[in-house]
Parts: sequence; structure tokens; C-alpha cells
Amino acid sequence: MSSFPLFQSSDNPYGVVFESVGGLTERIKETLEGEFGGVAVRGEISNLSRPRSGHLYFSLKDQAAGIRAVMWRSDAQRLPFDLSDGLAVRLVGRLTVYSPRGEYQIIAQAIEPEGMGAQELAFRQLFARLSAEGLFDPDRKRPLPRFPRRIAVVTSPTGAAVRDLLQVTGRRWEGTDVLIVPTRVQGLGVGREIAAALELAGLAPGVEVVIVARGGGSAEDLSPFNDERVVRAIVDCPVPVVAAVGHEIDVTLADLAADRRALTPSEAGELVVPDGAEIAMHLDRLAQALRHAGSGRLRDARAGLDHLARGLTAALGQDLERRRHRLDRLKTSLDALNPEAVLARGYSLTLAQDGRTVVRDPSQAPAGTLIQTVLAGGRITSRVES
Repeated sequence: MSSFPLFQSSDNPYGVVFESVGGLTERIKETLEGEFGGVAVRGEISNLSRPRSGHLYFSLKDQAAGIRAVMWRSDAQRLPFDLSDGLAVRLVGRLTVYSPRGEYQIIAQAIEPEGMGAQELAFRQLFARLSAEGLFDPDRKRPLPRFPRRIAVVTSPTGAAVRDLLQVTGRRWEGTDVLIVPTRVQGLGVGREIAAALELAGLAPGVEVVIVARGGGSAEDLSPFNDERVVRAIVDCPVPVVAAVGHEIDVTLADLAADRRALTPSEAGELVVPDGAEIAMHLDRLAQALRHAGSGRLRDARAGLDHLARGLTAALGQDLERRRHRLDRLKTSLDALNPEAVLARGYSLTLAQDGRTVVRDPSQAPAGTLIQTVLAGGRITSRVES
């Protein structure tokens, strides 16, 4: 006997008609999608999954309930920001039933962050990621060359920015060549073009510094300068980069990545090239200081030379006097040893007959020998008797 007597096929008093699970699910799917169709809902992202297919799978929840959601790759690729668990969002999509599991879910077509715009969130997320890589660190910023021989300007060749910049650089310093690397600075796909122009500018022969410039505009107009490709092109540039984008109140990621930020394109020109008039005045001051210092050094040198000359003259006089005294002493000593001086004191000198040999012993003058006696007043010739 059947366990379910009410549903016995023989009598079936309730008229129950059994259908398949798939059929029931299909009826629910048709009813649910027909009744709700497009939906707009807010909640918090959780259980986010990013498979290699590019689709996004997640749950949208609040304190009361949760619902599964999926965003197909074609829509996910258009998101300007990254989804993450815990992010509060506003979602627009359509309600559907996933038949294999009998679950209803939302197919998301557009998502915006709660409390801020999508572009603002994208900016914050990109800033945080690039900051973590150190792309905005002050320690990696390079100094600008003092007297660049050639600069490259990445900008629109028809905009006011390039005219202002050329006017400033031409007025301040004539010794710098300016190379214009043209690019669009507004519109779709501009970030890629600006990055390519920066790469080209950095590789141009003789370029020592690059300026990337754009005049003012709305946040949307300046958005290409928040492009990650532009930021990385600035960081990878082999020479220093000056960013002059928008006005003073506008700050883009390009400004943060550049080695120097200029508030306007005109200020970029002032940062990159020196002021010729100021340099000339500085050189004049240096020349005056050099002349003054040279005159002082010359006076000091002359005074020192005079002092040395006086000291040398005194030293020479003292040395000459010492030598004169010594000479006198030597003369006195020599005079004392001079034979003539001895003779003058009453002594005599006996020489042999040849007049040269001094007789020191009687044996040198035997009897009969002629001798000469030298006196102070002359000579006497004598014969030895004994």
C-alpha cells in the first residue's frame, strides 16, 4: 500500500498533476523575471571572486539579507574602479534565476560606489596602489638641470599652454632649444597617446628635461593625466619631468609622479630655464666683488712685499755687519802671523845664500857660507866666520 494515499494514481481526489523540477523552476523564472525585470539595489560587496574568464561573482548583502550577483566580463571591463569585499555600492541590473541550482541572482549591468562617484573611487584606488609601489616618493624625484641645452614639451601644438610656455622660455633664456612633441590632451584614448609622447620625448637626442603640459579644464578634461600609463611613463622617463597640468587647484597623478610640479605651463617655463636678466645681474655683482677682492688682495700683497723687503734689507745689513766684524778679526789674526809684522818688532830672518831657504840650524850655515839677514828695513849679506 502506498505511503502517500492522497496522491495514488488510481483515484487522486485532489487532482494533483506532477511536473519536473526543471519545469517548476522555469515557471518560477518566468514569473520572477517578468514581475521584477530590471532592479536597482544598494548593498555591500562580499565573497568577491575573479575567475580567469573575466566575469565577476559576488554577493550583495545588508543586515537583513543577501543575494548572489554576477557581472559579465563585457560590463566588468567598463568599470573604472575595482570591486572589493566590504565596498558599499549601488547596483543596476536585472533579476534572473540560475536554473541549475534553483537560485535567483542579479545580473549586474552597472555599479557605482555608495557615497562617491566611480571616477573618484577609481582615482583613490589607483593612487593607493601606485603609492604602495613608491611612484610618488619624494626620494625618487630628480633635480632639474640648471642650464638645459634642450627641453621637450609634450602637449597639444595648438593649445594656449604651448604658446604661453614658449613665450616665457624665449623671454627668459635664449640658450635653450625647445622641442614640441605633439599629442592630444583631451578625449578618448588620450592617456595612451600622452604616455607614448612622453616616451618619445625622453629618448629624443640632447633632451635634458621634459615638460608635460595642459591648460585648465574640468575634472573630466584632466582625467587622462590620472591614467596609470601616463604616471608610469613619467616615472620611466630617463630625464627629469615637470608636470604643468590644469590650474593651481587641480592635482593629478601626473603632478604627483613628476619630478617637479608647476602650477601653470608658464611657471613650468620659469622652473626649467634660468632668467637671463637675473643671471647677468648676478654676474655683474660677481665681477664687482672679484674686482674689489682683487684690489684688496693686491694691496695686501704689496704691503706684504714692502714688509718683506724692509725685513730683508735689515737682515742683509745685519749679516753684512757680522761679516765685516769677522773679516776684521781674521785680518787681525793674519796680521799677527805676518812675518813682516814680526820683523817690525825687531826680529830678523836668516836665509841661505839662495835667498829662499830659511836657516833654522847652525849646521845649515858652516863657516865661509854667505847668508842673508832679512830685517824690517831691508837685507844684509854676511859671511859666516864661525
